[in-house]
Amino acid sequence: MGIIAWIVLGLIAGLIAKALMPGKDPGGCIITILLGVAGAFVGGWVGKTLFHTQLGTFFDLRTWGLAILGALIILAGYRLIFHRRD
Repeated sequence: MGIIAWIVLGLIAGLIAKALMPGKDPGGCIITILLGVAGAFVGGWVGKTLFHTQLGTFFDLRTWGLAILGALIILAGYRLIFHRRD
């Protein structure tokens, strides 16, 4: 995938992850893109390690599922580390 595809994948995967786990999270568009791109890397690692599958092409459903799964893992980890009780 090219750089534009990674950015689009990151934005959409980050938005879906934030929609599935609503709450107060910092960041705007750039952070959401970074969340999704990092989620694709984490999801690719999880897919390779646990499910013996890898990221496919941009239009492959497996790629999107793993990217969203990875973004959810990162978002959950962020909330566990930086959770503040008021």
